[in-house]
Amino acid sequence: METRRLGRLEHQSSVLIYGAAALGGVDQDVADASIQLALDAGINHFDVAADYGDAELRLGPRMGEMRDRIFLATKTGRRTYDEAWAEINRSLERLQTDHVDLIQMHAVCDLENLDLVTGKGGSLEAAIRAKEEGLVRAIGITGHTAAAPSVHREGLRRFDFDSVLTPLNYRLSTDPQYADDYAALVEAVRASDAALMTIKMIARRNWQDGEEKSYDTWYRPFDEQRYISAATAWLLNGHPEITGLATAGETRLLQQMITAEQERTELTPEAAGAI
Repeated sequence: METRRLGRLEHQSSVLIYGAAALGGVDQDVADASIQLALDAGINHFDVAADYGDAELRLGPRMGEMRDRIFLATKTGRRTYDEAWAEINRSLERLQTDHVDLIQMHAVCDLENLDLVTGKGGSLEAAIRAKEEGLVRAIGITGHTAAAPSVHREGLRRFDFDSVLTPLNYRLSTDPQYADDYAALVEAVRASDAALMTIKMIARRNWQDGEEKSYDTWYRPFDEQRYISAATAWLLNGHPEITGLATAGETRLLQQMITAEQERTELTPEAAGAI
């Protein structure tokens, strides 16, 4: 599996980042099998969050054997210093480790939340303390709405975040405003040498009201191999600024995403976009 430099953090990160939201509602046996599949495929970057159900608890029992093999990231969605400080420490306990490589300010999707995170007494202050005390190595920011790129660019203006996790897929790229906001974010990321990671690569559409959800994802995903392969090729072959993409929050789609990464050199970005 290809690896790319994770910005100034210098970690050579697998281009597929294990999206541990997939573990939020599964038992330990399913989790263990999925984690092992990822490790065997060469995935060395795992991304989880305190808000992902039992995901941290499913990862914790594996830390003794794999902690020195992976880049470990988690997230806090709390907005105050006290709440975030408590949650960061709780995450370390659940993950059975004394530090994580990256703590991310979770779901910062609008300026109101950015103000809460970066303001006096906000969660960013807890992350800074955690970094000073060696509990985390780096601090990032994430978001999942159409406004995320512009909000994250403003976040980089306010604080020197080490990483940004923002949405990108072919459909989003066809929206002129989104494309402009994303391009401006890329410029800001390059100027600061932060890592740029993406989510929602295989998002097809939102679940409709009353629709039976066939996957444990927040959106209806593409699940045909040709579409997953096309999306992977479009994103990674056509966007060298991206250090990695998070796999979908569903264990049953992981093998298809691994297959897509293995096959993507066969598709040009133009061909992928045409599928």
